[in-house]
Amino acid sequence: MTPFFDRTPAAPKICGITREGDALLAIGAGAGALGFNFHPSSPRALPEGADISWISRLKSAFPATALVAVVVNPGDGLLGRLREARYFDAVQFHGDETPEFCEAEGSLFPYWIKALRVHSRSDLDAAAPFRTPWLLLDASVPGAYGGTGHSVDWGLASTFVSAHPGRRVILAGGLTPENVAGAISRVRPHAVDVASGVESFPGVKDPEKVAMFLSAAAKEETPPSGRSAV
Repeated sequence: MTPFFDRTPAAPKICGITREGDALLAIGAGAGALGFNFHPSSPRALPEGADISWISRLKSAFPATALVAVVVNPGDGLLGRLREARYFDAVQFHGDETPEFCEAEGSLFPYWIKALRVHSRSDLDAAAPFRTPWLLLDASVPGAYGGTGHSVDWGLASTFVSAHPGRRVILAGGLTPENVAGAISRVRPHAVDVASGVESFPGVKDPEKVAMFLSAAAKEETPPSGRSAV
């Protein structure tokens, strides 16, 4: 059992981890999942060919913390390397991948997440063909695949969560220690995801911001009325 995927509400996901120290900081503060970015254009990307054996040590030491590989329109080579590593609990497709591609490649991991960039209701309609319960809602910013610091319309997200009880929505986009409690209260997602909102600069986490974010989120991590934890 991986609590982040198997229990609602789940402890937050801290994304864009590039250093072992930041990973340990996040886990110690109560993160339920960590995201590792493999999109070369991202300022939070792990460099291709870099030694990431420390991620394996995290899986051994903290098996209950979900480790998520974040990819954007990935090729077979990258996905093959991620599978062979055997320490990623999930792959998160954050690009323009088709439902068929996501299902075929995602099924080779224990779990898979599809990220949707949301600007309007029609963007949420695009969720229907993706055969996974785990959907991440991020802001839609032209030319960007996430990590922009822009927020999703919480009203749209809330309506989607209410209308699709079988979906486990991970809310991302512009979350900070100051607004995460309000976001959870409004949207009632399965979990929340943050990257830029807890950083000193891209790829480097700020210990105080991480602790504040996780503390604020924990105060709102109660099942909404009529919806029990699973």
